[in-house]
Amino acid sequence: MQLAKTDECFVCGEQNRAGIRAPFRSNLDLLCSFCTVSLEDRFQGWGQIVHGGILAALLDEACIYAAKGLGGKAVTAELRLRYFKPVPCGHRMTLFGEVVEQRRRIVRARSRAVLGGEVCVEAEAKLFIDPGRG
Repeated sequence: MQLAKTDECFVCGEQNRAGIRAPFRSNLDLLCSFCTVSLEDRFQGWGQIVHGGILAALLDEACIYAAKGLGGKAVTAELRLRYFKPVPCGHRMTLFGEVVEQRRRIVRARSRAVLGGEVCVEAEAKLFIDPGRG
């Protein structure tokens, strides 16, 4: 399966008018990623709280961006989340991702969403790296 970079990605695509357009950045040497974003009301689940699925998508993307320094394309094979606190719409949160371990083409990465100095959600992902595509 060939995966091409697209500006239409729901999470980070700059051309997706319905998407989040999260401005993720990667440190290719440290194998980590970061992003600061404030989500509009259109991303809420209930009562001005960001939908859990939207947070899952953001944390998944943080893990993928952390793995960019490994070369090739990373795709998610598994994603586990822990929700600690709700994230209100309209508040700036910071997302962090980091590669924790690599065994051949399988990578384990972690990410977290932080708001006001507190971790609201954390994720752990198992990624598959296809070195032939990058």
